[in-house]
Amino acid sequence: MITDVESATPALCRLQLGRELRKLRAAAGLTSTQVVRKLICSPSKLTRLETGENAVVETADVMALCEIYGARPEVRELLIGYAAVTKTRKDWWQSPEYRPAISPTFKAYLGLEATAEALQTYQGEFVPGLLQTEDYVRSIIHELRTDGLPADEIDRLVAVRMTRQDVLRRPEQPLKFAAIVNESVLRRQVGGSAVMRGQIEHLIEMASQPAVRVQVVPFKAGAHAGMDGAFTLLRYEDASPIVYLENLGGASVVRRRADVAQYEEAFTDLQILAVGPQESLGMIKEAIKEF
Repeated sequence: MITDVESATPALCRLQLGRELRKLRAAAGLTSTQVVRKLICSPSKLTRLETGENAVVETADVMALCEIYGARPEVRELLIGYAAVTKTRKDWWQSPEYRPAISPTFKAYLGLEATAEALQTYQGEFVPGLLQTEDYVRSIIHELRTDGLPADEIDRLVAVRMTRQDVLRRPEQPLKFAAIVNESVLRRQVGGSAVMRGQIEHLIEMASQPAVRVQVVPFKAGAHAGMDGAFTLLRYEDASPIVYLENLGGASVVRRRADVAQYEEAFTDLQILAVGPQESLGMIKEAIKEF
């Protein structure tokens, strides 16, 4: 449970509020249908409240539900505080500074990433976005975007990538991040030697963080489960995991359980095939000599 409401993001407050409301309903022995009748609202409204899907949560709704569930005063006060945050603050990606640089699909992903408990990713070509340096990001944008973006738009795209990394520094519930990269990620020169040297130094620093795990799939490992492309698994405390896919054609979210299970199996296979974190760190340190 988030106790420092003042420093919590709206996304985390919505998620935690939904969790606590579900717990309270279960403790009260009430079904969703019974609560909807008492609250005099639509079933979809209760579902959105319990899953944290509403961008803004009305404090009146929270107070009414706490009354129905017989919540203790201290719990009621905390949940009202969560709701107040959703009304008085915005998630960073909703601000005018970032909004022009974020597509609707990616905006939805940012909400999922901001509330995930753990994230597992395989990347065959790039350093994972949450571990990239500003110079590395800027170099990628210059190489891949051939439509002549103005400088201010490039700055916004870089700022979005940098701000995303705050999930690794959350004061409460920091994201547990496991990244597996192909050895080519360490060898491919992006932006010149100085940029790559700074990027690999940053990767070494981040790989030493308690909540971050980095593994490398060496060339000698041969064919592997990640050769069909990069993917990201997002995991939640009390919800089913989902998969995020991104390529030149756009981005998509996979929720179907059977499909997600395939990616979970692929990530497990890659964890086994990749060298361990300490040996991976040695490979990363060795790669820096090339730059």
